[in-house]
Amino acid sequence: MKTVHEEPQLVPRYLEEHVERNKFSVAKGDDVIGRLTFITLEKGDTLPDIARHFSLGLNGVSAANPGVDIWVPKAGERIMLPLSFILPDAPRKDIVINLAAMRLFQFKANGDSLAVLTFPAGVGTEERPSPMGQMHVVRKVNRPTWHVPVSIARDHLKKGDILPAAVLPGPQNPLGEYALYLSKPSYLIHGTNKPASIGLRATNGCIRLYPESVKILFENTPVKTPVNIVDQPYLLGQSNGVVYLEVHASTQDIDATEFDKIYAKLRNLEKKSGHTLDWSKVKTVLAEARGIPVPIFEIRPGSGNGIAEPREVRHPSELYGRPKIAELKTDAWSVLAADLRDETDAVRLAAIINHQGPQIPARVIAKNAGYRVVAGPFNDMRDARDAIKRLKIDLEIDGRLIEPI
Repeated sequence: MKTVHEEPQLVPRYLEEHVERNKFSVAKGDDVIGRLTFITLEKGDTLPDIARHFSLGLNGVSAANPGVDIWVPKAGERIMLPLSFILPDAPRKDIVINLAAMRLFQFKANGDSLAVLTFPAGVGTEERPSPMGQMHVVRKVNRPTWHVPVSIARDHLKKGDILPAAVLPGPQNPLGEYALYLSKPSYLIHGTNKPASIGLRATNGCIRLYPESVKILFENTPVKTPVNIVDQPYLLGQSNGVVYLEVHASTQDIDATEFDKIYAKLRNLEKKSGHTLDWSKVKTVLAEARGIPVPIFEIRPGSGNGIAEPREVRHPSELYGRPKIAELKTDAWSVLAADLRDETDAVRLAAIINHQGPQIPARVIAKNAGYRVVAGPFNDMRDARDAIKRLKIDLEIDGRLIEPI
């Protein structure tokens, strides 16, 4: 059975230089915004870098492209950018966050039309989930201080990492440069020093945004703005007479209540239209759970020509936010992270290290019959030892200090 990205009619005819990724206008009666987009990867690309450049979360890009290596995708590989979204089933006003889609939407009336800003988000883990329900922004802080919760300090202590009572603004602060404090105590929408974690269940319950995303939200959100947090893995929406289904949960993790709601809506649409729904396609979308809107049903016969064709974007000359790696100098401190025989394994490990937050610069150096992953350069021995500590705590890597020559 072919998946959506394999359909021959989805091959775009030309390359576009720019695609909208954050700001959309919602047509009356529509629930779907944006367009699916394709890009051809180049050597050195990683999915986290592609995701950030196009304001997508890592989960979204990975789910849309099953089987593609996150850290070492093949040069010349053509992947889908899931830049189309079904809006959450919630009132379209103020801020709505869908935890299942790991995405934030901000609605604003614009005359007779509705404008929406949307950003990918990092959300709480299963152990420490993000809260749901109605709340609001109680205050906003530029360059916030992070007051470390006791539970988080205890978790780090178990790993041998002693956290201070408070972390001042700067590169070590996990809140980033901007924070919006919610009426639900201890929960925030904030930036991050770990951009590769956006689109993952990786927070202690807060909503985490890319640094560039939270800056826009901060500037566009007054205090007292309502925030509605929902968890909707199954999204149903209409556009140009076509019904779309978007699924963010596998059938193994199926939410019976949410699924029953979608099933009832589909049966109701089928009854009202007088046409039979393609239930085999619904089953395929549910099984694949790729997090993209898939057309499953035409409300009006012949309306399928209103389906927005995917487009192809030209690869940018530089990916925004891609970690930069300073030249390794023999007169500076560095750290040997690993000696590996396989080049791909070495490139993957270097990419993972590079995307730690704050970044630990790393590169691959061919040596004899193998490959070395070396982190650095560092200003002094103290910074190098700190990198060794972080490699151990975050990645369970036993780094070895390399002294300057």
